[in-house]
Amino acid sequence: MILKSKSAVVTGSTSGIGLACARAFAKEGANIVLNGFGKPEDIEAARSGIETEFGVKAAYSPADLTKPAEIEGLIRLAEETYGSVDVLVNNAGVQHVSPIEDFPPEKWEQIISLNLSSAFYTMRAAIPGMKQRGWGRIINTASAHSMVASPFKSAYVAAKHGLVGLSKTAALELATHGITVNCISPGYVWTPLVESQIPDTMKARGMTKDEVINEVLLKAQPTKAFVTIDQVAALAVFLASDAASQITGANMAMDGGWTAQ
Repeated sequence: MILKSKSAVVTGSTSGIGLACARAFAKEGANIVLNGFGKPEDIEAARSGIETEFGVKAAYSPADLTKPAEIEGLIRLAEETYGSVDVLVNNAGVQHVSPIEDFPPEKWEQIISLNLSSAFYTMRAAIPGMKQRGWGRIINTASAHSMVASPFKSAYVAAKHGLVGLSKTAALELATHGITVNCISPGYVWTPLVESQIPDTMKARGMTKDEVINEVLLKAQPTKAFVTIDQVAALAVFLASDAASQITGANMAMDGGWTAQ
């Protein structure tokens, strides 16, 4: 097990990509801190399920990642519970689809805060411990929208482009400390986030649900298939391994060929 005796904090991990990553790290022996929103009974089922299935410890933090003080508390919880934060996955995200002139300012602020600023604050809190131990893996879930744009997604595209720049900067700062910083940029993954933006896209483009799926979402991906959460998680595990120790500052596309066009 490549992560035995290590610990991983995964934000936005009560469902979707984040939960898949947390489970994949646990399978490799890491203790886990889950974070995110949802029904308490569903979160507890995910947490206890990780412990039962993989024989590791799993904690949960309800930290609101739009609040820097709560982010510090999240990292502190992991350090106090497990003694370290060895792997940090910034995965939490939110989306809103609207033309710029109609884009609610509060949605802009929320998206920038959760998709970009929260990664700065988690990294700021976790890096000192990683540097002290001389080892760390920071993996940021970006998006194909970190490389290309789509209409009506101004805040999300801006945040994901910014996340890549932040990751590259951190990678250069930490290159001699045994710490790597990379982005994974999935194309369309069938998750609650993608499903939830379909009604807004239907409204913005005047399309039916099937038209949005086939003519907007999957049209972008030459494979004509959604990326799976387990595929993203497998790449995250690889980036956390020693085999990936010389991969840093990278933005790895997993998008069915979308950004190759």
